[in-house]
Amino acid sequence: MKLPRSLISGILLLLSCIIYGNSAQYESRRNNYITNALANFGPDVITLQAYQGLPVDGPALTALCNGIPTSVTPDFDLVKLVRILYFTDTTYESQILPAVNSIPYWINYGDTTRVFWSENHMSMWMSSDWLLHERYGKPVDPHLRNRLVHYLHLKIQYGYYEFFSSVYNPYCLTGLLNLADFAQDAEIKNLAILAAQRLMKSLLLLTNDQGVFYPTAGRNYDDKYEQPYGQNHNDLIWLLTGFGQAPGGGSHAGGFLASSTVPVDTVVDSWVPALDTIIHVGHTIEQGLALNDSMSSVDSVIFGWSAGEYFHPLLALASFELMTDSNLWNHPDFAPFSALRVLAPQGVVPAANSLNCASESSVICNDTLAIYKHNSVTLSSVQNFWPGKLGYQEYPCVANVGTTAVYTASGKVIADWSARNADEANDDLPYVNQTKNAALLMYRAQYKPAIVGASYPQVSLHFKTADFSEIRQDSLWLLARQNNNYIGVRRSCEGQINSLYACDIPNGQAWVIIVGDSLTYGTFDHFQQVIDSSVFTELWYYDTANQQEVFYAGINIDSISIDHAWGVDSTLPLGVNAINEVSFGIFPNPAADNINIQIPNTLFNCTLHIFNCTGQMVYQTRVNSSQTTIPTSDLSEGIYAVRLISGDGNYGSRCFVISRTLNTFR
Repeated sequence: MKLPRSLISGILLLLSCIIYGNSAQYESRRNNYITNALANFGPDVITLQAYQGLPVDGPALTALCNGIPTSVTPDFDLVKLVRILYFTDTTYESQILPAVNSIPYWINYGDTTRVFWSENHMSMWMSSDWLLHERYGKPVDPHLRNRLVHYLHLKIQYGYYEFFSSVYNPYCLTGLLNLADFAQDAEIKNLAILAAQRLMKSLLLLTNDQGVFYPTAGRNYDDKYEQPYGQNHNDLIWLLTGFGQAPGGGSHAGGFLASSTVPVDTVVDSWVPALDTIIHVGHTIEQGLALNDSMSSVDSVIFGWSAGEYFHPLLALASFELMTDSNLWNHPDFAPFSALRVLAPQGVVPAANSLNCASESSVICNDTLAIYKHNSVTLSSVQNFWPGKLGYQEYPCVANVGTTAVYTASGKVIADWSARNADEANDDLPYVNQTKNAALLMYRAQYKPAIVGASYPQVSLHFKTADFSEIRQDSLWLLARQNNNYIGVRRSCEGQINSLYACDIPNGQAWVIIVGDSLTYGTFDHFQQVIDSSVFTELWYYDTANQQEVFYAGINIDSISIDHAWGVDSTLPLGVNAINEVSFGIFPNPAADNINIQIPNTLFNCTLHIFNCTGQMVYQTRVNSSQTTIPTSDLSEGIYAVRLISGDGNYGSRCFVISRTLNTFR
C-alpha cells in the first residue's frame, strides 16, 4: 500500500525532530529552506545538494576547486569542500583533495595572499585542517589541536572579538558547524557545539521582531546596513526565528545551518522582544597575553592579532619579530605598517606609542556594550571605545528603526556609504555613552601624525529618508517615523554635505540619538514633545587645575541624563587625557533659587564651578561635605553646568536648568 505524501512528510518531520532534537517549527523551516534553495540554485547551494545525496553541480564544484590555489580567501571555499567530502563519501575525493592539499593552512614564509589571523578566518582554516587530518591523515603542524581547543575555549568563555558582525560571524559559524557535525575528537566536537550556539545567540540578541539585524559591531561593512533582508546572516535569522522575509534561495551560512546536526532550541528560545542591558565581551589585553602564553610563539601573536592587537604597544615587538621572521611585510594586510619594517627592534615599541592614535584603536577584545531593544527598534553601542582615535571597521553606535539603520560616522563625506573605505569606517571614533534608549556621541579627533594619513573630522549621518513614513526637522533635531517606530537625532549643525546630513566642525561635535515606538511614547506628536522638553548643553572651557582644554556636552531627555567632559592635555598635543570621571547628584532639576549637590567620598574637598551656556564661570566655591546647597536666585533662567574637581584628579560634571516657571522636568 502506498502511503499518502502528507503522511510520509509527517513521519519524516517527526524523525528529524528526534534525530536533531529541535522543535517541529524549526525543522519545518529547515526543510522548507532546503527545498526552496534546491529549487533556486546558486553556487552556495552545492553543500545542500551533497547533504541531500544529489549530484553536486559540476561547474560550481570545478570553480571552487580551481580557485583554491590563487584565491585571497580560499578558506571560504575550503569549508564548503570539506563539507561536501563528508557528505558524499568518496564520490568527489579525486577532484577535491588535490585542490585542498595544494596550499598551506597556517603562517608560512613570504605569504602575500592568504589571511590566517582574524577570528572568522581562524575558524575556517583550523576546522578544515583538523577535519582533513582526521579523515585523510593530512599532515598538520604539532600545535594545531592545542591551538584549536584554545580557540574554542576562548569563544565559549569570552565571546567573539568580531562582536555582532553580520559580515564575519556567519563565516566563523561555518567552521564551527563543520567541527560540530564531523569531528571525531569528542572534546573538539562538544566545544564546537557550545561555541556555535553562543555565536548564534549573539546574533539573535540584537535581532528585532522583523528579523532585521543592524547592530553596533567590532568589525563590519557599510553595505550590511543598507538592506534589511537578502544577506547571508538573514538566512540564519529566518531559520532560527522565522522572522523577516523568507530567503529566495540558499546562502553560504544558511546552507551549513540547514544541514547541521547542532541543537538550536536553546538558541531559538534565547530571543526576546525587549532588552535594556549592559554586557561585557572579551578581556583586557593583559589578560589576553596571559591566556595565550601557553601557545607557541607564533600562535600567541596570531591570537593577539585576532583580537585586533596588531601593533598595540604591548604586542608591537612580537608582531614585528613575527612579520620579519616570516617575511610578511609585503602582505597587503600589513601595508599600513610597512614603514615600521626599517626600524631596529628597540625602536618598535616607542614608534607604536607615538602612533597610538592608530596602533591602539584596532583592539576589539575588551568591550562594554549597551543594548536597548523594544520590538522593532534597537539602539546599541560600545561604551567609551577608543574616543578620538582612528577607526577601522568598528561601528560604535547604531540605531535600528523597523527596517532601516541610522548611525553617524566621521571621515570624508561620501554620499554612497558603500563606497567608503571599509577598513577606516571612522576617521576618528566618538566617545559614546548610552543610557536606555538614548545615546550621547561626542567627536573630538586626536592629533594624527602625517604618516597615519589625512584627517577628515567631518561627521555625517546615515539616514535613508525614503525608508521613513514621516520626517520632521525641529531645529537641530531630526525626527523620523517608520510606521509606529520613532527616532530622534540631534545633529551638531543643520547643514548638509554631498546630500547627507553632515557637519564640518573640526574642533569637536556632539550628537544625540534616541529611539522609541508607540508603545513607549504613544503618538509621534508626543515623542516630539518629549524631545522638545529636553535640555542639551555643549560648551568649552579651560581646566586650569589639570591644564586641559575640556569639551563638555550633556543631554537631559525623558528622565535620562547623560553628560561627559572630554579633556585634552594642552601640554601634550598628541594625546587625549582620560579624566577620572565620578558621578554625583544634583537636585532639584530644574531649579529655582537653590540646587543641592550630593557628592561621593572621592570628591571631598573639591572645587565647585558653575558655568553658563557661553562657558563663563558664574560661581565658585569649595565643597567639604556630602551634601551642599548652592544659592541660584541671582542667576538668570537658562542652562548651567556644574564642575567638581578634586586635588587627586577625580572629576565630576553635570548640567542643570534654572527655571522659575517649570516644576517638572522630563
